Amino acid sequence: MASNTALGEQALQLDHQLCFALYSASLAMTKLYKPLLEPLGLTYPQYLAMLVLWEQDGPMVSALGERLRLDSGTLTPLLKRLEAAGLVQRERAAEDERRVHVRLTQAGRKLKARALAIPACVLQASQCTLAEISELTQQVRTLRDRIA
Repeated sequence: MASNTALGEQALQLDHQLCFALYSASLAMTKLYKPLLEPLGLTYPQYLAMLVLWEQDGPMVSALGERLRLDSGTLTPLLKRLEAAGLVQRERAAEDERRVHVRLTQAGRKLKARALAIPACVLQASQCTLAEISELTQQVRTLRDRIA
């Protein structure tokens, strides 16, 4: 690994910071998603939660939080808003009432059909090929896993 002294003053330039590139790309992605999600009545974090639930309905709240990398202080209000919108319901597990499952309602399941066009819109806006997006996604995941 190169040291910052070997890189010189460039190491302290904003445009040379990986963290800033990831941060500003995240901001740009959130901005891109906003008008796509507004007709669905979802925020970006709510959309991410719905993606997980569309993959597998009924996970424990704790498993959903782990998958989304959200703590309970962030996840609970998000789930309350989805529940108030009629998209999910939380159910205590019969075998252990401390455990809570998150299940899609019929409206939550129906919303999936309306969301199907979103990935194609994002791909088109990125001006990347599907292969490029897949490669970039894998690289970012690898980086995340290495530093987590």
